[in-house]
Amino acid sequence: MSAAIGASLTLDAIRACLEGAVPATIATCAPDGTPNVSLLSQVHYVDPDHVALSYQFFNKTRANILANPIAVLQLIDPPTAAQYRMELCYLRTETTGPLFESMKAKLAGIASHVGMQDVFRLLGADLYRVTAIEAVPGGAPLPAPVAQRSLLSATRRACEALRGCADLTELLDHSLCVLQRLFGVDHALILMPDEATGRLFTVAALGYDSSGVGSEVAPGEGVIGVAARERVPIRITHMTSDVAYSLTARDGAEDAGLTGGPAREIPFPGLERPHSQLAVPILAGRRLAGVLFVESRQEMRFTYDDEDALATLAAQLGALMQALPPAEEVAPVPAACPEAGGAPAVVRHYAADDSVFVDHDYLIKGVAGAILWKLVRDHTTLGRTDFTNRELRLAPDIPLPDFAENLEARLILLQRRLEERCGVLRIEKTGRGRFRLVVMKPILLQETA
Repeated sequence: MSAAIGASLTLDAIRACLEGAVPATIATCAPDGTPNVSLLSQVHYVDPDHVALSYQFFNKTRANILANPIAVLQLIDPPTAAQYRMELCYLRTETTGPLFESMKAKLAGIASHVGMQDVFRLLGADLYRVTAIEAVPGGAPLPAPVAQRSLLSATRRACEALRGCADLTELLDHSLCVLQRLFGVDHALILMPDEATGRLFTVAALGYDSSGVGSEVAPGEGVIGVAARERVPIRITHMTSDVAYSLTARDGAEDAGLTGGPAREIPFPGLERPHSQLAVPILAGRRLAGVLFVESRQEMRFTYDDEDALATLAAQLGALMQALPPAEEVAPVPAACPEAGGAPAVVRHYAADDSVFVDHDYLIKGVAGAILWKLVRDHTTLGRTDFTNRELRLAPDIPLPDFAENLEARLILLQRRLEERCGVLRIEKTGRGRFRLVVMKPILLQETA
């Protein structure tokens, strides 16, 4: 090959060829010199010097690579029809970890798109070093389409918009705002982890009929759970029927172990038939602080460039979460509480999982449920309405983990669930580190073991 990588063409410059819209062709050679040419399901961008190819079958291509590690790819850029040749050197095969999981998710979407989900099963991610790239001469490529927006400019403006946020509530709300205004995203979620269970819970939503605040995702479940577990972006460009990645709206189910008890699950608000999904981990230092998730009904909506932009935004979000000052207490803002009158509302608490129901309707569970139960108990027995974050951190009857950075997230979750689902109670901020429980009618407490 005439053009070494980095001399004129770079892998970053032709990443659109790796999206899978047009299959790549791979040429390998057997030890006796016999060539073999095959189509590839997926070429995955790893970094400016490496790609990974999908290993699905032990075929002639696989046998040739294990005997002779040199391969040549022919790639086509879908928008322009320009063609490129890429020379590769095989390094190793990965069968677990972030690279494997990212390729597995994307292949699931491609397989469902072409109706071959029972055939396309990723056995491994073959990692290659790119040694040369050249344009294939002949023919005039079509003009490149004009980009709808500058993702670099959008990322810069989004990061600048988030810097002035004073607390977690403002940071979450501003994040969704910039996703819609600057990136053109119509459906998005931000989830944060429960350190005790490892599950992720929704704290902010954009574009759904039901916000799903409080809905949960298990580690490894769907693109969100895999992104959280592997701490790597997971992107699917076509709708997938693979149950491992199809995380859509679902009905609540009864909790295991609570025989005969009412449903305690909040339906996940995802699109029923998404054609593109991207989940990006939010890291605060080495700690997983959450997951940023976007989806669309449009195929190929999120490209490698979108992934880069949202990964940068998530990194800024994680750094700002880590840098937020603790909610120190200041004097409360006076506010008039409405007179509570009428028939009492029944607030029922289930000790098994700290779930709380108001007049038989499920509201919340877990740490947020324990917080609410403490608030209504103190209000009923002591007549209290004003509380502080500090006392919640120190309360022995609230099962906070050893490090309680997510207390603010739990309060946000509780506040938004009350706004959406409860006409009896609400929480209002009265100052930094302080809030007020507003009770709009008499309440009757019931404890269920």
